[in-house]
Amino acid sequence: MTAPVLEVHLSETDAAHALRHDVRLGLSADPKWLSPRWFYDARGSELFEQITMLPEYYPTRTERELLRQVVAQIAARAAVDALVELGSGSSEKTRLLLDALTATGSLRRFVPLDVSESALRAAMAAVAREYPGLVVHGVVGDFTEHLELLPAVRSERRLVAFLGGTIGNLVPNERAAFFATLHAALHPGELLLVGAGLVTDPAIMVPAYDDAAGITAEFNRNVLHVLNRELGADFDVSAFDHLALWDVTHEWIEMRLQARRAMTVQVPAIGMRAQFAEGEQMRTEVSTKFRRAGLGAELQTAGFTDQLWWTDPDDRFALVLAAAS
Repeated sequence: MTAPVLEVHLSETDAAHALRHDVRLGLSADPKWLSPRWFYDARGSELFEQITMLPEYYPTRTERELLRQVVAQIAARAAVDALVELGSGSSEKTRLLLDALTATGSLRRFVPLDVSESALRAAMAAVAREYPGLVVHGVVGDFTEHLELLPAVRSERRLVAFLGGTIGNLVPNERAAFFATLHAALHPGELLLVGAGLVTDPAIMVPAYDDAAGITAEFNRNVLHVLNRELGADFDVSAFDHLALWDVTHEWIEMRLQARRAMTVQVPAIGMRAQFAEGEQMRTEVSTKFRRAGLGAELQTAGFTDQLWWTDPDDRFALVLAAAS
């Protein structure tokens, strides 16, 4: 077994600066917002894992089952030398891809990228043990900033997997920038596999982000715990209610936190004081749901052609395999 290699392009200091920047920007905006990237401390990651197992939260199990059904087709079409995964390094979906791609006999390298060095090291060690024939080359980085730093070998053909519906957390201009940057980082003929939630009945979509057990509400409010701990803020976490709304115009689920009362929040680490009115709402996440024509056009505009689409029987989730032109 070859020892895993790790490149670090995002240090703890970098992350701390990014948090300060995002919070200063978001809390001074009107309306206020916080980036969903700060949900995922240890507690937030634990809560999200619980969310994926809830009966209301269909995206994870739908994507997993769809991938299970079509992964052999993906592997046969891909026949790549390297699998690059953006996020979710140790999930079951990763194993489905690794099993199918190694079975083709072409896969030589696995390149996971994640913002968390500790999570990435654990995932890399597990994959190295389970797939001793693979070279494991991890990258600590942010997929919105470090795609051009993905390791590449001239003779190597790569498949980049971006699963979990995470593409929906980017608003349109962010998606356009992401697809364009990724296309620029790939060689012609290299592949992208993206998992995307589809527009369906709001009565199905909204409860997935507002479960009866209140776990999503706790997950949403956890971002305030992160700000309290990392920036010395004094948010009264219990004074905010969780909201999940379907935005018909943008066709996305919007998660918000709503202040139960007027309050002033101190954020000492950035020398900031934020005023909240009673009932004021702060956006914490969007989760865009796509239509095939729209997402297909976005990929085409960025230079991803030869698209192959698979959807589940209820048309709630899609997997799209596309080639960089």
